[in-house]
This record gives sequence, structure tokens and C-alpha cells, in this order.
Amino acid sequence: MIIDFHTHIFPPEIIQHRARYCERDPWFGELYANPRASLATAEDLIAEMAISGVDASVTFSFGWSDPGLIEECNSYVLDAVRRYPGRLYGMAVLQPLAGARAERELQRCAEAGMIGLGELMPHGQGYRLCDTHLLTPLMDIVRHYQLLVLSHCSEPVGHLYPGKGDVSVQDVVAFLTAFPEVRFIAAHWGGGLPFYSLMPEIQRITAHVWYDTAATVYLYRDLIVPTVARLVGAERILFASDYGLLRQQRIIKHLQQADLDTQSLAMILGQNARSLLGII
Repeated sequence: MIIDFHTHIFPPEIIQHRARYCERDPWFGELYANPRASLATAEDLIAEMAISGVDASVTFSFGWSDPGLIEECNSYVLDAVRRYPGRLYGMAVLQPLAGARAERELQRCAEAGMIGLGELMPHGQGYRLCDTHLLTPLMDIVRHYQLLVLSHCSEPVGHLYPGKGDVSVQDVVAFLTAFPEVRFIAAHWGGGLPFYSLMPEIQRITAHVWYDTAATVYLYRDLIVPTVARLVGAERILFASDYGLLRQQRIIKHLQQADLDTQSLAMILGQNARSLLGII
């Protein structure tokens, strides 16, 4: 079973009127003003999965600044999950700065069947992942419903690219220190966090951390896969494409060509995700 743990979908209205939404949200504009930047509907994702041989995908929309837009897109994801049961698993995007409104939205999404909170996009929404006072009420809800949390993470060095952001390793460490029991998926290889896993103090706070491979072909050389597998274990890596930014098959081939044994590859492509999602 192959499971993609990081995909994005949008309501058709947003795709049809992309320019309007780029003007409305500067961060969305930075990522999607270029018409070549792909936007996908739920149906596009299902079609992509059929082409790539992906059995299930975890999906979410975008970290808008406007909580109204967030709620609209969360409702679209919920509808997609209902229409494609067992194929799509939804996560709730939030604007933490909305306070009680964000808390109500997370409760709504959790009670409707979403499996987590994410993708967190602090850099585009005006807060930091290390702002634990702001995030504590949301993490209380996460714990109550036993949700997953997935956050964008940024490399502190290296080349710039649209959407890189500034979710630093220090911010991630501060979050994990405050909420060590939360099951946390660090997107984009955790912005380099696995390389600090040899430090005892980092090992102590990463017992419930997984690393996704979203957009990996833009970030690191092929050696990233076996290297991180050796550092943290293949059981801590999740196949993720960042579709529609990238085609699922491209990342699958990237992983298949890495220097991995058969068991490790199977774990990364789907077994680890099955365990997190509770799929028998």
C-alpha cells in the first residue's frame, strides 16, 4: 500500500480565479502567482493517484491569513474525504491568530473526521511555531481528539525558493519541547532536524516525530533518504509528494532509486503511514 502524506487541494472557485486570491493573500500570491504553479482539485488528486499507483493520500488546503477562507477550504476537504472514503484523509488548516475561532474550527474538523492539524504555515500567517502560548489551546484540542500535527519546516541555510519560509529548527525544537507527546510530522525533512538527532537532548524530544519527503527533489541530493534512515530509522520517514506542486510518481521514483533495502522502502512508501492512520 502506497500512501502520500502531504498533498494540497483547492476548491474549483479558487483555481478558476487564482489572480483574485493572489491579490487577497500575499503568501498565496508568492507561491501561486506564476500560472505554471499547479493547483489541484480533489478530482485531480484522485486522478493523479490512479496514474501513480497511490492508494491513499493525506490532503489539506492552504494556510490563508483569512480564517473565513480557511474554513471554506476545510469544508471542501471534508467533502472530498466523504466522497472518497479510504482514499483521502483530511487535515484541518487553521489561522492560530484567530484565537477562539480557530479552536472552534479545529473542533468542527476533528468531530467531522479529520485526522490532524496541518499544514501549519507560521511564516505565511504572522506567528511562529515557538509561540507556545498561542498554540497551547490548539494543542489541548489535538490531545483530546488524538490528532496528528503537520508543519512546514525550513532549512536555515541553502538556496531560496518560493515557499521556503523561515520555520527554523530552533522553532521546531521549541514546539517539541513544549508539546513532546504530540505526534508531529515535520514536513520537508524537518528543515534539517534529523541531522541533530545524534544530540541526546534532541533525541529526548523527538520520540513522536516523523519526517516527510515533500518536495525532496528541490531540496537535497539523493543521499538524503538513506542518510536520514540511518540517523532516525526508516520507520520515521513518510512518503510525501507536495502534490500538486510535484507529481507523485516523481517522488516515488526518487525513493525507489535511493539506496534502501526492500523493507525500508516499503515502510517509507506506506507502512509507516498505515500505522499513523490506523489502517489495518
